[in-house]
Amino acid sequence: MTKNFSFEHLLILLCIFFVSPLSLYAAEKKIELSKGQILYVPAYSHIYSGNREKPFLLTVTLSIRNIDPKHQIKITLADYYETQGNLLKKQIDKPITLNPLESLRYVIPERDKSGGSGANFIVEWHSDKFVNPPVVESIMIGTKSQQGISFTSRGQEIFS
Repeated sequence: MTKNFSFEHLLILLCIFFVSPLSLYAAEKKIELSKGQILYVPAYSHIYSGNREKPFLLTVTLSIRNIDPKHQIKITLADYYETQGNLLKKQIDKPITLNPLESLRYVIPERDKSGGSGANFIVEWHSDKFVNPPVVESIMIGTKSQQGISFTSRGQEIFS
């Protein structure tokens, strides 16, 4: 007896072939609780456009979000650096407590081009308990005439 290979069979095989490895990857990539981190957050006070590499100025927002629903975290450092790695501005003078699900932001205005295309933030946070690490990212946005651009960069843990 011969069986016909139907379109439904093909879809099932494709799902097993393509979705299973993704599910395994997602299962392996677990978010680990932490008591603190130092994060490098890429930022761009401008990017280059056109053949002449003309700077396109951007407003930069550093966003720090405590995503733990039960515990507070303490932000101890939020420093802004320029392309050559020189400190431009300390965003905080003393530690700031973020309550569960609370957010914090710092804005570098579009007119401030001192950071350059390789600007970045170093953010350090701590907690007394193991918590979900915060989401720390930079958001860049700019408009000129009828052209607009926006994008984000996510913080990356660094070890010292």
